[in-house]
Amino acid sequence: MNESKDRNENGVDRRAFLKTGLGVAGGILLPGIPNIVFAADKYPALANYPDGVSGDSVFVGLAVDLTGPYSAEGADERKGYELAAEQINEGNSAVHKMSPLTKKGVLGKKLTYGVADSETKPNTAVQAATRFIHENKAMMVTGSVSSAVAIALEKVCDREKTIYLATISGSNETTGVDCQRYGFRLCYYAYSASKAIAPVLAKSLGKNRKAAYLVPDYTYGHTTHDSMVEFTGKEGWTEVGQQVHPLGAKDYSSYLINIANSGADTLVVIDYGADAVNSIKQAKQFGILDKMSLVVPYMSPFLGEEVGPEIMQGVYGSMGFWWTLEDTYPVAKEFVAAFEKKFNEKPHDSAYIAYLNLLLWADAVERAGTFYGPEVVKSYEKGVKREGPVGEVWFRGDDHQGIVNFPIVRGKKPGDMKNKDDLFEIVTVANGAEFVAPVGHFGCKLGAYV
Repeated sequence: MNESKDRNENGVDRRAFLKTGLGVAGGILLPGIPNIVFAADKYPALANYPDGVSGDSVFVGLAVDLTGPYSAEGADERKGYELAAEQINEGNSAVHKMSPLTKKGVLGKKLTYGVADSETKPNTAVQAATRFIHENKAMMVTGSVSSAVAIALEKVCDREKTIYLATISGSNETTGVDCQRYGFRLCYYAYSASKAIAPVLAKSLGKNRKAAYLVPDYTYGHTTHDSMVEFTGKEGWTEVGQQVHPLGAKDYSSYLINIANSGADTLVVIDYGADAVNSIKQAKQFGILDKMSLVVPYMSPFLGEEVGPEIMQGVYGSMGFWWTLEDTYPVAKEFVAAFEKKFNEKPHDSAYIAYLNLLLWADAVERAGTFYGPEVVKSYEKGVKREGPVGEVWFRGDDHQGIVNFPIVRGKKPGDMKNKDDLFEIVTVANGAEFVAPVGHFGCKLGAYV
């Protein structure tokens, strides 16, 4: 963990000091209002405010999957956060497109961070977030690949009145029934992915298909399955089998035997990360992919690299980001170039969402003019639109769901690839605002600010 060692616990926020004219460091206790300490900018003490920003730096906690079935995506997230933090601290011009008020740092404070491995386990992630909040005075916590992790983190951070930003989280419930006032999700998810890809599948593979589903047994898997059945059903598809398995399974033989005997002509793999890699490779070994079309509706870009183009050619999926969007969007081109320069590799969608999350948090804080949690939440809820790498991006105030465009892709034939990274072609770019679920559709009821 990279703890900040240079925080001045007795430092005075110059901006707040000049604004109020108070000759105090940290706050004052107003007479007649017992037990309420007000910081120098007149907001009451809450969670790590104002102690967490009393010096010349501000700390954020990164809870990312560095081990477990989603470790490739977690490591990629970390890189996205590192690039964003570096650019924020140096006042890079790329930051100003999404956070126009940022100069250097966030409200002039150096951004520092710590990294903890959430192991794709909710309990481990919660322990990491708790340490960040209580030991490091974190003003924000972010990171997730598993929706179970994201939901657990947004709940603990809401109790602690600390901003939480999910990174990858595909479950409908993250900004649905499990939504929290202090939690925000930027990425696309089960409903939007399914609604966007279903018409593409019907046009490309045909209507009246018979689909068998391979489903990880947790909130992401179940809600993605449900949304896919809903939207492909509207295109004439029929579900003829559903095989549910534990997250992190290694042997899929019993599930695949049932799928082979289901009468399906299409295999829909809901699995993500290493689970998708293992299950698809085994499906190929079983001969299933010689008889059935393969669809991965919520696809990690790592899948093409880890399974290989021979298997992935012609496979349809949705992604949060694919690097060839740089050919269409100048901001995407700038992001890909900066990422490649720093890490000597192409960014994946996990790094992309992490990068955007940190820049848009800086923007929300800058617009609020304070790190005080309720004001930052309200800043997000205003729905201010920024120009992201793939068009406009913003958050809905009613459920804290991000509105972001995302590509539908198809795996390229090996002979059509220009280089080793040219694994997918973009079929279309889905308009996030068009495919997001209606407000209230999944039962979101945000709690109190304090």
